[in-house]
Amino acid sequence: MNSLKLTVALAAGTLLSAQAVNAETLRLLTWGGYAPQEVIDQFEKETGIEVKVTKSNNEDMISKLRATRGSGFDLVQPSQDRITGAQRDFGIYQPIDMSKVDTALLIPSMVDATKKNTALDGEVYGVPHIWGTSGLVINTKNAGMIKDYTDLCNKQYEGKVSYRLKRPTLIGFAFAMGEDPFAAYSDPAKYKAILDKVEAKLVECKPNVKAYWSGGDELLNLVRSGEVVGAMAWDAGGWKVNRDNADINFVAPASGALGWIDTFAIPRKSKAVDAAYQWINFVNQPEVAAKITESAGNFTASKGADNFVNDTAKAQFQTSFPQADIDNIKWYPTVPAGLEEMEGLVLDRVKAAN
Repeated sequence: MNSLKLTVALAAGTLLSAQAVNAETLRLLTWGGYAPQEVIDQFEKETGIEVKVTKSNNEDMISKLRATRGSGFDLVQPSQDRITGAQRDFGIYQPIDMSKVDTALLIPSMVDATKKNTALDGEVYGVPHIWGTSGLVINTKNAGMIKDYTDLCNKQYEGKVSYRLKRPTLIGFAFAMGEDPFAAYSDPAKYKAILDKVEAKLVECKPNVKAYWSGGDELLNLVRSGEVVGAMAWDAGGWKVNRDNADINFVAPASGALGWIDTFAIPRKSKAVDAAYQWINFVNQPEVAAKITESAGNFTASKGADNFVNDTAKAQFQTSFPQADIDNIKWYPTVPAGLEEMEGLVLDRVKAAN
């Protein structure tokens, strides 16, 4: 090899080495289905950033980040009600720079809810992504008059309704009875008074309950068979039954569906912060978000993404969630210590009541 060729070869090798060193990797800690391969491939092609996915859940995310003091991952996806407590106790996240988030892509009410529920000491720690709700699954042919949770207790539906003996039932009934249980979280005495009111209603409602369901398949079978005409359940379950029976669908209650949001949060020692913001903005594009909905089974906070999913999912979503019902969703905030124990005692008494 002559000196010119050697010089060119060494220069090329140096350039490739520099590119390898500078090549960025986004280490994403997320739920199954939230980062489908086709979306990863598209992002990598457009940005040159490699994405490495580790599947996880809320407890595991907190555990991993706590053990490393906020390192090891660049972007994570905890539920919005699991952020401030972990941040207060362990300091594992860094504040979100909202100027780097294209909020024009997002449903405003979800941005506002996540800002509120992930705020700590004047900083925001979450950006909304995947969301879902619980509300009412109704056979509109037989129980079209059910518009809110308390309507399940109307005498005409005796022995034909179902819900779980879990905290969402307490919360849902409280809202339907004109209370705001989330606003009472900071006042245990007021919260107990609300629970007492709900407990009396649930005991009164017992003759209407065909079964207190504990598993999704159990409930869906009761609805499909016609044994249950109205139930408290999650949106995806209602849409699943709707594919078999057009008379059955998920309905957002008049007092508001109860919602959860899985967010984007950035670990305190993220090594690829810019890549994290690029991913957030990339997946919130409506066409990309629709691909995630097809994979995860739940919709995202991307505005207008429902227009790009399959026709069945699009029709179900738009029937169940007019804009006013989206804006009326009651998003779960962080639960203060002691409240779940209080709720457990109420549920035990309802179960034992004659």
